[in-house]
Amino acid sequence: MLLLALSAPTFAASYPVSGKWGQSASSEKGAIDCSKLRVIAFNGDTRTDSKGGVPAFRNKSITPEAPGRYRVVDEFTTGQIRNGHINYTLRQVDADHIEMNMQQGGMLKLQRCK
Repeated sequence: MLLLALSAPTFAASYPVSGKWGQSASSEKGAIDCSKLRVIAFNGDTRTDSKGGVPAFRNKSITPEAPGRYRVVDEFTTGQIRNGHINYTLRQVDADHIEMNMQQGGMLKLQRCK
């Protein structure tokens, strides 16, 4: 019985945001055209990045820090790295804007895509 419990899979949490978000410093309301922008897409427990060094991440944990602010740990695998981890803070500024404060790489400001 204990062996069965230890071998059960652990499921990652879904991200607190979803859809496609384009890199933008604009504070204007509404979705933007992201056709020529770096795009981060959140879909359940998966995050993709159109121009990052790692194309896909899977969420490992999400910890709420304050309303609309989360501590996130993602994992990734590339041809050279297996089960790598990245930590960052995700903040939902409003319905159209989020910020990802990356441990390495600094602040990434994003706006919802059309």
